[in-house]
Amino acid sequence: MTTNLTPGEKRELFGDFDPDAHADEARERWGDTDAYRESARRTSSYTKDDWARIKAEAAENTAAFASAFTGGVAASEPRAMDLAEAHRQHIGRWFYDCPLETHRGLGDMYVADPRFTANYDTEHPGLARYIRDAIHANAARQG
Repeated sequence: MTTNLTPGEKRELFGDFDPDAHADEARERWGDTDAYRESARRTSSYTKDDWARIKAEAAENTAAFASAFTGGVAASEPRAMDLAEAHRQHIGRWFYDCPLETHRGLGDMYVADPRFTANYDTEHPGLARYIRDAIHANAARQG
């Protein structure tokens, strides 16, 4: 994801995380896909306020996942699957159409790539795997 934010806006919204830091890697891995092109097209016009909304929605979804996870809700229960569907819809609303199979692949990446795992597991070890499992359960429920 490449943003058109100023360095100050990036710091304000994302702190030490630079959303453009992995742009080259993403382009190399997915640059020839429709999803990548659609995401690049959409995000290129997002304002600081758009990014604040995107970030808030994502944080709300992650917090709800953490609550379900720490509350003992199984990843295969409707509450967790509904959160997975909300996660998929968030991606579709802001970045690119996210079919169930694509979403499944993202869930797998949350566990396979330590950078993603660390993002979710910082406060709740095992949360990345839980989200992946809920994504898979949601896809099975709909598929």
